[in-house]
Amino acid sequence: MAEQPEIPPPSPDDVLYESKGDYGVITLNRPVVLNAINWSILRRLWAALDSAEADDDAKSIILTGAGRAFSAGGDIQSTPPPDDDPVPNGMEIVQRIWNSEKPFIAAVRGYAVGQGCEIAGMCDLTIAADDAVFGELQIRHGFGPPYLITPFLVGLKQAKEILLLGERIDAEEAKRLGLVNRVVPADQLMEEAVKVAKRIASLPQDTVRMNKKLVNRAYELGGFQEALDYRSDDALAPMLGGETRSSEHLKVLKEQGWDAFRKSRDAAYEGSGDQTIRGKERGG
Repeated sequence: MAEQPEIPPPSPDDVLYESKGDYGVITLNRPVVLNAINWSILRRLWAALDSAEADDDAKSIILTGAGRAFSAGGDIQSTPPPDDDPVPNGMEIVQRIWNSEKPFIAAVRGYAVGQGCEIAGMCDLTIAADDAVFGELQIRHGFGPPYLITPFLVGLKQAKEILLLGERIDAEEAKRLGLVNRVVPADQLMEEAVKVAKRIASLPQDTVRMNKKLVNRAYELGGFQEALDYRSDDALAPMLGGETRSSEHLKVLKEQGWDAFRKSRDAAYEGSGDQTIRGKERGG
């Protein structure tokens, strides 16, 4: 068995903000664990959003991940914070992206799955490297979607396929579905994101802010906010009360480690054609 890399402890550098003049860059910075989201990421991302909002020169914000991935989703190996300082929840994070006057551009390489897929979806534009992989894989753990944005991005039939099957989706297929705006070679990802950010900066900013708000408002009038926060819906309470955290899988994780957990989680899928990525196996 290959030796597992040592996971670094939580750090103030788990999310970075860089001011680049007319745009800013937020980087999820836990590359060893593919930028899996834990309390430290949430806390530092909240601070980075503060910095982005306070950066008067930045007209738009690029959100990306360090290393080989945008984000592999929620960190199921995460431990609680060592202090009592507040930790924003994921819903508060994505609402800040949604409500910000500044357009957010997700620059996605590698995995963007689970929460990572949905955070990219909450950004105003998503640019994917050709090696990007998307997916709502949390059904494998017995979880519902963290933030119910997928139906608004891809439509009814495709949303059901994504959420019910838990397949991985390649970049071109993600573009076809509506999860992605553009696909570029991996070595051109940030170049393209910067190009878009600078284009936004060159336009009348009052109109940029208005147009973002107009599109958001159209979706809000269609029930977007209520759907996003579906766990607060009394009509769904009986069903959500039965939502499990896949206790058997998590017991395996605790007692036998990550490799055993992964095998127990994926066993049902490996026998059903899920060893390839949707899009590629369809010739997409």
